[in-house]
Amino acid sequence: MHTDIPEEIAENPWFKIVEFLQRNRAVVIKLEDDVLVVFYGDTCGVFDEMPFPTRDEDEHALRRNGFSKFLEDKRAQEFIGLPRGEFTERPHPNGGIYSSGRFWR
Repeated sequence: MHTDIPEEIAENPWFKIVEFLQRNRAVVIKLEDDVLVVFYGDTCGVFDEMPFPTRDEDEHALRRNGFSKFLEDKRAQEFIGLPRGEFTERPHPNGGIYSSGRFWR
C-alpha cells in the first residue's frame, strides 16, 4: 500500500465520520496515468486504496460516499484534528473496506 504521502496533501484530506466518532481519511495521490485514493485512520495507518482514471472521478466518488474536504468544512475543523505521525501500512482485519465494494457506492 502507498504510505509515501506528502505533508502538503495530508493537511487537507477528505474525511468521513464513521461509527463511534472514528474518522476515516483519504488523500488523492497523482500517479503517472491516473490517481490513487489512499485511505487511512486516526493514527496514520493506511488501510485501503483505490485507483481512479481521473481526478474528477475520484472527487465525485468520495463525495457520493460521504467524504468531505477538511479545509472546506469550518465546523469540522472546530472539533476534528489532523492526525500527526508517520504513515504506515495497517491493513484492516476485514480486508479492503472500500476497495472491496462493501462500503462503497
